Amino acid sequence: MSLKIVFFGTPDFAVHSLKEIYDSNFVLECVVTNPDKKSGRGRKISRSAVRNFCSDNNIKTLQPEAFTETDFISRLKLLKADLFIVVAFKKLPKLVWEIPPLGTINLHASILPNYRGAAPINWVIINQQTETGITTFYINDKIDCGKIILIEKIKIDKSETYDSLKKKMILVSKRIIISTLNEIKKGNDGHEQESIKNLSLAPKLNKDNTRIDWSETLDKVESRIRGLSSYPGAWTELENKENRIILKIFSASIKYSKNESNPENILLLKDEIIITHYEGILICHEIQIPNKKRMKSREILNGNHLKSFLRAK
Repeated sequence: MSLKIVFFGTPDFAVHSLKEIYDSNFVLECVVTNPDKKSGRGRKISRSAVRNFCSDNNIKTLQPEAFTETDFISRLKLLKADLFIVVAFKKLPKLVWEIPPLGTINLHASILPNYRGAAPINWVIINQQTETGITTFYINDKIDCGKIILIEKIKIDKSETYDSLKKKMILVSKRIIISTLNEIKKGNDGHEQESIKNLSLAPKLNKDNTRIDWSETLDKVESRIRGLSSYPGAWTELENKENRIILKIFSASIKYSKNESNPENILLLKDEIIITHYEGILICHEIQIPNKKRMKSREILNGNHLKSFLRAK
């Protein structure tokens, strides 16, 4: 007998796993995703990537404003699903994840127990890891701490960006989600996560931890840029005598120098956009300034947008 499933997810990353389940022999009873929102100047309705997929394929969808809504809980129970699957979604309360008899599983973009949290793809690159992976596990009361079902490892290249690693993870997630369902069908109830003293975590990205710290080494600065490219973007502040603006850097390379008198964090505009550093220079290839789209450095230089700015902070 095939498992009856309810899927929880919102962004494009989740769509790929959802499609694999939809195309499989498992029974997709319903999908839960974020409510539609009004956005932009015209206040147009904006739907999640998962909601669009469901609409295109006539899949039953629930979009609760709150998980504790009595009507939402009742409708979930009436589906009589064997299993809930969560991919890139909000934390579910116990009264939701305890509903199905086989439990609720989550697909997480790291090798657990390391990089628990909201932004594992970004942080493994920022922290210069050489390996990551996809883990499927049973949800319990603690975040990303449940029994592990499957892990598939992924190599991180030296030039990896958030975008390129995300693509690798999507390919693996499509494979592992079906393998996980087959394991559950065979009775795999998972194994406990190993105990590690010094865990690496993946906290939610914010204005503070996406800012470039110029006291770090050049290779760490460049790793932060790659780990935040193309979303949300590593940033620094440019200043002159009168103004400050935010500069986001999406692509850069480094060049080391033994010149000990090299001034720190001075902005140089020649044939390239360069920021000096105590170890050498950071050459900016793709950047964004306020009220402009992402551009190649050459486009910025042609417009003289940065000519009055002197230093990165």
